[in-house]
Amino acid sequence: MFLDLFYGLRDEGVPVAIQEWNMLMDGLQKGLHRSNLLHFYYLSRACLIKSESYYDKFDRVFARVFKGVEGELDITDEVLEWLDDPKNFPELTEEQRAALEHLSRDELYQRFLETLAEQTERHDGGDKWVGTGGRSPYGHGGEHPTGIRVGGPAKSRSAMKVAEDRQFQNYRTDETLDLRQVKMALKKLRRLTRSGPLEELDIDGTVDETCRNGGEIDFVYRAERRNNIRLLLLMDVGGTMDPYFKPVSRLLTALHEEHALRDFKAYYFHNCVYDNLYTDASLIRRYAVPTADVMHKLDERWKVVLVGDAAMHPGELMHEFGNINPRRESQTTGAQWLARINDHFQRCIWINPDPKKYWESTHTTRAISQLFPMYHLSVDGISEAMSALIGARPSAPGPTH
Repeated sequence: MFLDLFYGLRDEGVPVAIQEWNMLMDGLQKGLHRSNLLHFYYLSRACLIKSESYYDKFDRVFARVFKGVEGELDITDEVLEWLDDPKNFPELTEEQRAALEHLSRDELYQRFLETLAEQTERHDGGDKWVGTGGRSPYGHGGEHPTGIRVGGPAKSRSAMKVAEDRQFQNYRTDETLDLRQVKMALKKLRRLTRSGPLEELDIDGTVDETCRNGGEIDFVYRAERRNNIRLLLLMDVGGTMDPYFKPVSRLLTALHEEHALRDFKAYYFHNCVYDNLYTDASLIRRYAVPTADVMHKLDERWKVVLVGDAAMHPGELMHEFGNINPRRESQTTGAQWLARINDHFQRCIWINPDPKKYWESTHTTRAISQLFPMYHLSVDGISEAMSALIGARPSAPGPTH
């Protein structure tokens, strides 16, 4: 069976060499698969696959070899066709929501693979198959407390995982609409202090020193006044942030053009900060920068602005392996990473594009607002946020009113 996996990958065009195969065999000998199919899946993918571009082929071959699936299982074509043109169903009642089964991460994956192996046609509504609407843990447009979204846009923000890769779009840095208002709100980021070599002529000091010397001119120099603000911008991208593409782009554009800043760095994340930040919104490995490295290189004097709606499945924030993308899971929770950021830097604030009236209705938004002072993504909100970054540190975090 293992050789079927090796040759199946080779037949699919996946470049698997003897060295990678021997690495997998060594891992099996050491028991790294824990006698569990899901752990074996991750072990074999880590050993045999060198690039994310081969993940789909690996999944198809693995499902065929170990799940008895005949032929190829292409989640991006066959399954997604079943999910086009979703049907409209009434919302669940509170009694129906209370009856839904909460699944662990491992149970969710295992049942998902089993369901994909059995399913042969489209389904709408219901509580078992991959489809649209209803109470099934798999598909989109429905509702389940621990589900996997397959295809379709985010709706109720209740998905625990997302099956397909999503390509997000970089926020623009050349946005001009209403840009002047945002720039005006950012003016509070300018704090001039004197630092560096003594190269600027101090006229008042020179006059005073000359008078003290009985008229003999004695030039006095001082350091130039410069903005000493260093700003780190962390931006949530994709999914429920898509409707806010333009306002976040305006903010990023204004910060890029704020030449008075001593230093400025911007990174992307999706839903919550985990082990890696990204220099590009595609969030692929080549653009990954370890979050710990960013914190190591930037000292506590940097000001931090996080931008996001803070709305996600509670497991993404509170649970180990909570990342909505199974390929980027880690044992450290999102809440732990946010707490580390807040502890490391002296000043951190969160800017939320969602209307304030929704903040209290989302569990994760309430939790994050207890960690960071939260401001609305508006001209007034940005102005208040910049005052908080530069002025006295707020006595307690929470939503601003």
